[in-house]
Amino acid sequence: MHSVSSDSHGKRSTVFNDRRDLATAGWALVTANARYWTTVAPKVRAELAGWEARARRIEEPGLRKLALRKLHEEGFAAEVAATLATLTPPRLRAATLHAIVALEVMYDYLDALTELPSPDPLANGRLLFRAFTDALDPEADLDEDYYHHNPSGADGGYLRELATSVKQTLATLPAAGALAPAMRRAAARCAEAEVLTHVAALAGGSQAETWAKQTANGSGLQWREYLAGAASSVLAIHALIALAGDARTTPEQAEPIDDVYLALGVLSTMLDSVVDYERDTADDTLSYIRHYDDRAELGERLAVVAQEAARRAREAPASAHHLMTLTGVAAYYTSAPSASSELAWPVASRVQRELWPLITPTLAVMRSWRLAKRLRVRIHGAPPQMRP
Repeated sequence: MHSVSSDSHGKRSTVFNDRRDLATAGWALVTANARYWTTVAPKVRAELAGWEARARRIEEPGLRKLALRKLHEEGFAAEVAATLATLTPPRLRAATLHAIVALEVMYDYLDALTELPSPDPLANGRLLFRAFTDALDPEADLDEDYYHHNPSGADGGYLRELATSVKQTLATLPAAGALAPAMRRAAARCAEAEVLTHVAALAGGSQAETWAKQTANGSGLQWREYLAGAASSVLAIHALIALAGDARTTPEQAEPIDDVYLALGVLSTMLDSVVDYERDTADDTLSYIRHYDDRAELGERLAVVAQEAARRAREAPASAHHLMTLTGVAAYYTSAPSASSELAWPVASRVQRELWPLITPTLAVMRSWRLAKRLRVRIHGAPPQMRP
């Protein structure tokens, strides 16, 4: 097995030339789907419905509306993250998906909270995200006034309940203690990247760039990629939570998993920015691709990251599942209708070429899913929006 870099003329080239990759990742896709739809999907929906019911009890109208909006807009992210729970033995699968869903809901909520204007966005963001890092630290107490710097006031305990749910569930997983240091590091990296990026959007300055340049050393990523991957490090924590449910997991397995999902987070964040660029520009929403002046360079760099993510996935525990997740992330974004735009397609197609042929079956699944979704909307109409 060896890697072949893609050339600059758009010819198809691939990091995959071993049929074993196709066979093992294909089997992982079949197995994960069977486990997901029978043991995970119904429970995820119930978890999200529970958090929606809790969010409706937030008294402060602005925060209630924000929490419900994020559940509506990002609920699919929790469903996707919960696919990692299929790695956990059946006995503890429900517990791991409970922690994964609560963590994803908290992350999405905090992401929105720290985008709101504040007299001191840095202090506000760091204190709010303390709930995120405290939830993953067995030694931390959840007694901080996380809303101390937030001009909107508090949410009546919603954020604290999310953090408590994660913390209490992790305490029941057999390998959580062994993986706790890695989870804390990923959480701290995620929190700082999120906060500094939002501070830059709200108040200007180059703190995010400076931090990323200082901390990207040894990551195998350029600072722009590291910043995007760090902000999505919740993905690494989800994978670690899934492994924490297996008593055979060792501390030595944490670093390769973190490495895989740091690179995978780059693809997730950047491709999301690429396919949503026109909408984000219209809404004046933060976009990570603003750091790139040259779209050709962006495509080349994402192809390199895809190659690196695949290499790391091959060397990690449960490698087939992580290869499947990698192609799933790439296929999800590059199959979106907006991925065919004049801006997005050169980048999206470049990533597809780099992951060919492994991405082919996953692309077929994603395109079929999107077609079925469009047909359901055409027949039954769009689903109702969540009431504020």
